[in-house]
Amino acid sequence: MNEPVPRLTRRSAIAAPLGLALAARVAVAQMPAAPSPLSPERLRLWPGEPPGGRDGPALVPTRSPEGFLRGIAVPELAVYRPATPNGAAALIAPGGGYGFVSAIGEGSEQAAWLTRLGVTAFVLHYRLPGEGWRDRRDVPLQDAQRAARLIRARASDYRIDPDGLLAIGFSAGGHVMGSLATRHAERIYDPVDAADRLSARPAAAALIYPVITFGPQHSHGGSRDNLLGTGIDAATIARYSIDSRVGSDTPPVFLMQTNDDATVPVENSIIMWQAMRAARRTCDLHLFARGGHGFGVRLPADNPASSWPRLLADFARAQGVFPARAVPLR
Repeated sequence: MNEPVPRLTRRSAIAAPLGLALAARVAVAQMPAAPSPLSPERLRLWPGEPPGGRDGPALVPTRSPEGFLRGIAVPELAVYRPATPNGAAALIAPGGGYGFVSAIGEGSEQAAWLTRLGVTAFVLHYRLPGEGWRDRRDVPLQDAQRAARLIRARASDYRIDPDGLLAIGFSAGGHVMGSLATRHAERIYDPVDAADRLSARPAAAALIYPVITFGPQHSHGGSRDNLLGTGIDAATIARYSIDSRVGSDTPPVFLMQTNDDATVPVENSIIMWQAMRAARRTCDLHLFARGGHGFGVRLPADNPASSWPRLLADFARAQGVFPARAVPLR
């Protein structure tokens, strides 16, 4: 049977210039509670050096007061376990324009609301392509594929369903998780152990104000240049634009963005929705009037876009990724 055709939900508000008339009423959800002090476990991705190697001096890891990570020589997962796990798991890729990893606002703060639902959260601290890696264009996806496989390999240890992994990505992290959703079967590193025999395909993906296209009209230039370098040709742009990689094995996708995003054009989410629709893949699109970029779960409760975690949880339940018994956000 064909997959359901993607739909524009009643809670989505599409930009007027696009001429799409959708309902403007959006149920206002309360903000998720402020993150509790979580102490994550650390899981190193690679048993030795990451694949591909790098040139230049040794990297010096740094972390700003805002939680921006740079100098990531040893990519890892920060693992947040809920008090009562329900079997669901989420792999989170923070954003940062491929120039840093926003480990708090788009990492641990997301783990906080997910663990409240009983979801085990894995925040990916992936390598940054511009830090001397020889395979610069593929190192973030190498880390994402490896992370998905490691999570599956250790599913019994974490008390999770190995087939129920939700991939969540923010901004450039949306490009990482969008790449995982569309290129999960592409071999971009040599296997290092038994875990690499497992699938890297997520059960569903959530792309939040994501970088999708590297085409000339709607690209986020910083993410494009940091990942691909400058002077790139059309074939490379197409290969690394997520919308051009959607296929019959792309899992269900949840998209969320705001019309006033001044960093990543809102057309990125629309282009991805259109690609999913053309491929007849399941996709929910939620666009809101206000919110900007990089807000994570920090929007005030009177902004309709603050409802996105609840909408995502509902989507994950509808796809069978989160169990129906999960406690709803309040």
